Amino acid sequence: MRWHFLHQARERFWEIAGGVSVRTKILGIVLGGTVLFGLTTILQVRYALYHVLVARTQDWGIAMASDLAARSTDLILINDLMGLHRLLRDAVDHNPELRYAFALSPEGEVLAHTFGTGPEFPVGLVEAHPLPPGASHHLQPLRTPEGVIWDIAVPVFRGQAGVLRLGLRDTGVRAAVDALTVRLLVTTLVVSTLSIGIALFLTHLIVRPIRGLVAMTERVARRDFTARAAVWAKDEIGALAQAFNAMVEELAQQERMRAFYIQRIIEAQEEERRRIARELHDETGQALASLRVGLRNIEQALDPETMRSRLQDMYRLVDETLNRVRRLAFELRPSVLDDLGLVAALERYIRDYRERFGIEVEMQVIGLDGRRIPPAIETAVYRIVQEALTNAAKYAGCQRISVLLQASPRLLSVIVEDDGCGFDVDRVLREEPGNRLGIYGMRERAQLVGGSLAIESAPGQGTTIYLRVPLEDS
Repeated sequence: MRWHFLHQARERFWEIAGGVSVRTKILGIVLGGTVLFGLTTILQVRYALYHVLVARTQDWGIAMASDLAARSTDLILINDLMGLHRLLRDAVDHNPELRYAFALSPEGEVLAHTFGTGPEFPVGLVEAHPLPPGASHHLQPLRTPEGVIWDIAVPVFRGQAGVLRLGLRDTGVRAAVDALTVRLLVTTLVVSTLSIGIALFLTHLIVRPIRGLVAMTERVARRDFTARAAVWAKDEIGALAQAFNAMVEELAQQERMRAFYIQRIIEAQEEERRRIARELHDETGQALASLRVGLRNIEQALDPETMRSRLQDMYRLVDETLNRVRRLAFELRPSVLDDLGLVAALERYIRDYRERFGIEVEMQVIGLDGRRIPPAIETAVYRIVQEALTNAAKYAGCQRISVLLQASPRLLSVIVEDDGCGFDVDRVLREEPGNRLGIYGMRERAQLVGGSLAIESAPGQGTTIYLRVPLEDS
């Protein structure tokens, strides 16, 4: 129950703290630190100063009592009690720290005092602080309705003439300590005000670029990639603004590439439709028209030999038409990819690739014997390898290409390496989108299935493409 309460209190605290602005937090830290430091300093100074002043006042009171005891010795010995009273009265009148003074005979009888006449003398003072035998002085605090009074007792003529007692107030000490405390409080208030002003200025410097970053982020969220954050300084916030601008620039570049890629995909789809339409019209349509004419000729044939010859021509024409239709269907979507899987589809494609371009292609497969992977991954890997081989035939001028497929329970790795002329990858990626559409398309396909694609190449050193796609346990 206790831990549950503490957990709720902590969650509530973070909920409240999270709803406070950065400026308020910084102001709270500065103000809290200043006030805490000021109050701690005031308490320590007040404590130390009070005890120092009390000690010095007590030393002064002891010295005053000893001096009065020495001066009152003759007056007591000659029994000049009026002179003794005047001596004590003058001491009290001229020293505000003294509350009272009185002299006692060796028998404890009050010889003179400053409390007035008659019953005004507090008789309890005599017994409240006896002087220990042989002591040069003795100090004892007395708690009175007026506050603490330090009662000082000193012997007169080594105690043979009696005892002199002084009452020392601490009001002067307290007044001095209170005055200093007020000055320190005022100083703390002034420093806190200045600290708030400085904190407001500093938080303005901090919060202003942060607010600018927030505004830029909102514009980027609305797909406005022209937004750029102003770099106010070379501090951490400036580094954050630079990183933000770099991120937005990268997003803008990716958006341009995406738009260009989509446009090219649409254009490619339309071009593919036009090509299929031409092939269906020019080749398949003509073949079917020829079949129709051939059938009419067969219908008009009179002898069996002519009919048999025309049928053979019709068979050849049908076979050629079927081959064209199958090739066209395979180019659109190889059925073997759906029926037999990735490895069989790539073997079929590589076989046709060798015949078409005359380039030797070697494929090695590890860990995929009889294993099927998700269709989306098979399609993506097939298209990426297809694009890599097409680019090698167009640009690399290579003689040999090696393809490696290696599968583990959780990862599919594909490496396509050629011995061609190579290229500067960074320079190509900086060029116009049209020059790197194939690379961007391969990366897009890899990212769609949660994979990554890297290219290593240099002029004259060939090209290697690394594809890694995560797999689920199967």
